[in-house]
Amino acid sequence: MNAIIVDDEPLAQEVLETFISQVPEVQLVGKAANAVEANTLLQAGNVDLMFLDVQMPMLSGIDFLRSLDKPPLTILTTAFSEFAVDAFNLNAVDYLMKPIALDRFMKAVNKAQQLHTGAGEADAAVDEEREYIFVKADKKLVRVDFDDVVYIEGLKDYVIIRNRSSRVITLQTMKSLEEKLPSSKFRRVHRSYIVNLEHVRAVEGNSIEVMQDGKLKHIAIGKIYKDALLEHINSLKL
Repeated sequence: MNAIIVDDEPLAQEVLETFISQVPEVQLVGKAANAVEANTLLQAGNVDLMFLDVQMPMLSGIDFLRSLDKPPLTILTTAFSEFAVDAFNLNAVDYLMKPIALDRFMKAVNKAQQLHTGAGEADAAVDEEREYIFVKADKKLVRVDFDDVVYIEGLKDYVIIRNRSSRVITLQTMKSLEEKLPSSKFRRVHRSYIVNLEHVRAVEGNSIEVMQDGKLKHIAIGKIYKDALLEHINSLKL
């Protein structure tokens, strides 16, 4: 794997460079002290793995990673534990606390190697069978069981997860949450709605009927989603 280090601290760069030199499967191809320099390295291509510091001048590592459409495999590094939830939400390979220990570094790199070589495909299959995720809500990580979710509603930068008899509000985009949900259960039916197909009672015209918190709810179907939704539903008919 070709790797880059993005960190504004020379000592932190030196530690990572020393560790990387001990892993034959990883080659260091560049170093950057901020997001602008890192973006230049990424634009040049041929980067498989990025060691990214969270706290940097101009733009934080979290915001930089969030800005990338197709980021490389990323291992976040920081001296502060409170960014762990952001790492989780951004699908970072791992989250290393400074000062970084060699054994934790190796564990993170091994995980990245598995994903890079395709072993991650098996993990993706397991994810499809996973029955829950954790989301950040009320300053804590809250477990959300897929079977309990009826539908999800987007509201600007927030999403409201509507469970059978409760709701969870979390700060993230619909797109980022959709990527964490198994496609076998959940379908995007509108710019503002994702539904759990197991809770769909009926489809009529341009709306879907679900039962949430003891009340019948009609969810709009967006024009660009309707054909794909009906095609999927027709494939399930007896």
